[in-house]
Amino acid sequence: MHMRGFGTALTIAAMLSGQAAEPHRTVTAVEGESWSNHIHRTFNETSMGKTGDLGPAPPVPGDPASSWRLELSPNFAAPAVTLQGADLYRLNCRGCHGELGHGAPPEINSVIGPVQATSVTATTQKMKAAGRDINPADLVQVARESKTLLLQRLHVGGQHMPPPTLTEPEIRTLLPYLQQLSDVPGAGSNRVTVKISFYRIGEHIVKSTCHVCHNATGTNPTPEQIFQGTIPPLSALTTRVSMTDFVKKVTVGAPISMGRPPAFYRGRMPVFRYLTQDEAAAAYLYLNRYPPKP
Repeated sequence: MHMRGFGTALTIAAMLSGQAAEPHRTVTAVEGESWSNHIHRTFNETSMGKTGDLGPAPPVPGDPASSWRLELSPNFAAPAVTLQGADLYRLNCRGCHGELGHGAPPEINSVIGPVQATSVTATTQKMKAAGRDINPADLVQVARESKTLLLQRLHVGGQHMPPPTLTEPEIRTLLPYLQQLSDVPGAGSNRVTVKISFYRIGEHIVKSTCHVCHNATGTNPTPEQIFQGTIPPLSALTTRVSMTDFVKKVTVGAPISMGRPPAFYRGRMPVFRYLTQDEAAAAYLYLNRYPPKP
């Protein structure tokens, strides 16, 4: 399926508008300042700014044009999508914590230790490896308290972690994958799935990844302001670029026009190659369907 431009977004939005409201009743608009502004960090101080893949440089005159094109899957506009814990991790956690969950210390903590601490078996193995003995009853208490702390993070975030938007079924789906990622004994046999709406996928991406750097609303910056470091608000993204350009920018990167006079430069936004074209398109259509709020 080959699709391009604003017409594509409008066509798919029309298809989706006929779906029952039930599959995306939990979806809400993104709102407020970016998380980096909230914690008073510049982009270069975030894990994304430090470790992100910033995409291609502007093409050299005479070089052949890129062959990239938008290719959405035949099931792109399905009313409900079945996700595993690995999918929820990609959509919600990987942008900051990385593929393996190690984070970007000291700014972003690893998820491995906190998840292992919720397992009595994993904690026992670590204690034995360190040559330390601990009362079995104390091990159970430590695991219980560790799980409470982990669930608290997944519900409300932390001092430097934005509040996730996970529902209870999504958390129950994500937890087994976090255990697998952390090599918790027995985790491989515990697999759970959840069905969510197309718009919900977009919401996860926007709120957990895009909103880290982009304010929800604001004035659409000029190329000169972007050159000086201004980050466009989420409310302007769907008017600045077509869905095709948005998906390309998110998944493989693209140079950006900025400066005065405007010229093409390597973009500052990281490329999220682990997101599919369908998922990036879902983020674009989510922003269209649920306009960001101040």
